[in-house]
Amino acid sequence: MELIQHTPDLSAYLAADEAIDHTHPLVRDTAARLSADAPDAHAYARAAFEFVRDTIPHSADAGDMRVTWRASDVLAQRTGICHAKAHALAALLRAEGIPTALCYQRLTHDDGSGFVLHGLVAVRLDDAWHRQDCRGNKAGVDAQFSLTGERLAFPVDAAAGEIDHPTLFAAPQAVVLDALMRAPDRPYLWKTLPDELPEQEKFNEVH
Repeated sequence: MELIQHTPDLSAYLAADEAIDHTHPLVRDTAARLSADAPDAHAYARAAFEFVRDTIPHSADAGDMRVTWRASDVLAQRTGICHAKAHALAALLRAEGIPTALCYQRLTHDDGSGFVLHGLVAVRLDDAWHRQDCRGNKAGVDAQFSLTGERLAFPVDAAAGEIDHPTLFAAPQAVVLDALMRAPDRPYLWKTLPDELPEQEKFNEVH
């Protein structure tokens, strides 16, 4: 699948914003600690990915009712759903000058009822974009950092209506961020998270 930059300017994928707050001291300190043992950008990107994947439990896997959305809060509280963990990883990578995008998949709910919009990232290394999924591994999920072929958490089943969205966004999609920010707890969030990208963004992907 060809990945498509939503914003032509690569510097947009290094920017800090309300959710990807990589100027926050906790983000900077975490990045500095991880980079101390990483000899190059590739090693650092892998270390940051594995740190978020393995040391910050996905809140649904852990039964944690808290909702986080800002990268620094994800790192501080050590919890978050896929979107929140993607924000944290994007912040850590951007903090060390690695362009990072947010991207999305439309997947079937675990219980088979309807769809959910899943969040992951893409990193820019070796003059190419590479998608990575830091949601956290569990039985049946084995996502790995890879620059030579995707090792994502969930392969998309097109026959079931699932979709790999190719667009790489510089900032979190508003419909996702709004749901995260408004949710008092995860059960409420499960009811309000979007199951698809806005129509305008889907239109942009094919034009």
